[in-house]
Amino acid sequence: MTAPPNETLTVLLIEDDAGDAFLVEELLAQADNPPKITWVRSLQESRERLTDEVQCVLVDLSLPDATGLEALEQVLSMVPDAAVLVLTGLNDTHVGVEAVAAGAQDFLVKQDVEARLLARAIRYAMERKRADLAQRRLVEAELLTKENSRLERGLLPVPLLEQGGLEHQARYLPGRRRALLAGDFWDTVQSQDGTVHVVVGDVCGHGPDEAALGVALRIAWRALVLAGHSGNELLGVLDSVLRLERKSAEIFTTLCIATIDPTLSRARMHVVGHPPPLLIRDGAIGVVPGTPSGPPLGIFKDIVWSEIEVTLGDDWSLLFYTDGLIEATVGGGPDLLGTEGLLALVHEHGGIHLDRLIERVIELNGDSLSDDLATVLISRDEASQNGER
Repeated sequence: MTAPPNETLTVLLIEDDAGDAFLVEELLAQADNPPKITWVRSLQESRERLTDEVQCVLVDLSLPDATGLEALEQVLSMVPDAAVLVLTGLNDTHVGVEAVAAGAQDFLVKQDVEARLLARAIRYAMERKRADLAQRRLVEAELLTKENSRLERGLLPVPLLEQGGLEHQARYLPGRRRALLAGDFWDTVQSQDGTVHVVVGDVCGHGPDEAALGVALRIAWRALVLAGHSGNELLGVLDSVLRLERKSAEIFTTLCIATIDPTLSRARMHVVGHPPPLLIRDGAIGVVPGTPSGPPLGIFKDIVWSEIEVTLGDDWSLLFYTDGLIEATVGGGPDLLGTEGLLALVHEHGGIHLDRLIERVIELNGDSLSDDLATVLISRDEASQNGER
């Protein structure tokens, strides 16, 4: 049988010898499910008769308009998705071996061909071709995945920060499986005067469009900061970028931006519809007071967001995060961790240990987080800075 009962195989036979062509047709006619055969005498004629229905090509490499491997190369280029079975004479078996090495699925010596052998050879050739095509698609998919991974890694932030008494940590966990980028984003930039700028943001929704928008907003924020912009002026431009780049008017973005002055003892913040940062100051654990500063980006036009002044002191830690950290469930039930639950975990650990904190949140959730997560932890220890520890 050359094809399943419900499928008629279409074969293109390229053979200039009428007697050999007649023999092949007679042998295939004996199959349980005989194929549809199109017989042509040359490569030129095969191009004229070739259709997308052809699944297997039987070709003699001694043709009027091409011979040997040159003929095979032309056949392979004509039918890249079909199996190719080469027919040779007794004196040309070496050509058949070379043809298989060059891309044909198999070869047969005409004088040795009988009905069952021919049908089996066609079937095996087609299976080999399917395997070759599947392997090629797999390799192409792997290459595309690697290329996308390199591209995504290139779009992830590298903080521009000279430590100068600060400890900086960031963690980024996309909720999409096998993704490196998400709609959540973060970045840290230090100006030449020592001012430290931080952003953590969250584009609503999940998927590649949101990830691309998050990258656009992060890069816009970095460019604006490096150009000396801050506060409502910076937020207004980000709001415009969001409106221009988003796919629909329903897309909004929450974010928190912070500017820590060169003395590292004070900060100015705008918490734009975003979860409030956690602050540990002089051993006291809480949230930054006075939040939020106003609604998210992309909802209302001509908004003025209020600025929050925060006294940090000498020893402090600030945790900026997206809602993926606090919208994890607790014990698999309907209750979410929330800001109060996050504060309780920080108390439980005696401080903000970022990796342990995230691991504990995932443990409480009972599974990996389904939402995206971006976190930035910045700390200052005056005693450590002065070499007392």
